Amino acid sequence: MEPITTAEQTLPGLSYIFGEQRERYTAADVELLQRAYEFGYKAHEGQKRRSGDPYFLHCVEVARLLAESRLDSPTLAAGLLHDVLEDTEIPLEELAERFPAPISMLVEGVTKISSLDFRSSREHYVENLRKMILATAQDVRVVLIKLCDRVHNMRTLRHLPPEKQTQIARDTLRIYAPLANRLGMTRVKSELEDLTMRYLYPRDYRRIAELVAEKRAHREEKVRQSIEALKDHLSGQGFAPEILGRPKHFYSIFQKMKQQNLDFEQIFDLTALRVITNSTHECYDIVGQIHALWKPVPGKFKDYIALPKANGYQSLHTTVIGVGGKVTEIQIRTWDMHRHAEEGIAE
Repeated sequence: MEPITTAEQTLPGLSYIFGEQRERYTAADVELLQRAYEFGYKAHEGQKRRSGDPYFLHCVEVARLLAESRLDSPTLAAGLLHDVLEDTEIPLEELAERFPAPISMLVEGVTKISSLDFRSSREHYVENLRKMILATAQDVRVVLIKLCDRVHNMRTLRHLPPEKQTQIARDTLRIYAPLANRLGMTRVKSELEDLTMRYLYPRDYRRIAELVAEKRAHREEKVRQSIEALKDHLSGQGFAPEILGRPKHFYSIFQKMKQQNLDFEQIFDLTALRVITNSTHECYDIVGQIHALWKPVPGKFKDYIALPKANGYQSLHTTVIGVGGKVTEIQIRTWDMHRHAEEGIAE
């Protein structure tokens, strides 16, 4: 499917949707997505978003987010079609005739979730709504599509009136970010939280963004030195893991400052290290080597491998006095644990 040129702009085609994941999809997958793309484009033809963009561009972006999570072709097709029942005259019967289960079922499930009322402020009712979302979704892919839909809507929220921005951001923080966390989708959860912070706490967001930017060069140099020192030490012991810097997202900084009554300068773990290795056995060996290199902070070691979090998250966490006497947080995990930590149930 080549890009489609409308009167206003060119809509990206399947190569954009697949991105770096193209090799995961077969010729049959491509054919399915071509049909979904053409059907969805025609169904939404003439519709515009508040930004002035063709409405179908949103559907394309949702499908791309699903591809980034390496989901299957029926899920991507449902992403392209997820608003057909809600926002066009296409009935479920026609959709089911053109795209039988699971695609029509996934689209119907997303439509049901979109109809839920999130206006209550009572926490127990909010929790019931979270459960209802999971219960409504006969297939967890319904929830994954809805989360990607919410991510793109949050990315483009600036085009809506202020009161609508606040309402959508509040629902996102109360419903969708915790739902992503429950499913172990850390990457999605973090982005949703940061995006909501822009609208619910704009002054705090700008302040933290400015402070993080001011300290970035110094922090990145410390991270580089820490990675180099740890890599050299582990190499001498026969280990060759991947070692990365891990920036803390803005909302988690904000929450830590608020909950612990800390100033920005008192947040030590703005950037932590992540060590990714090949086996669980190596995770424990490497944490021992880290403690041999740098003094651990008492009470800061957590074993989420032996005792995973409720959402399935696994890693070893330790905090040490690292390069230059700086407190440094380090996570140690296998590649499988890393994929699950980032994508959760979407893995």
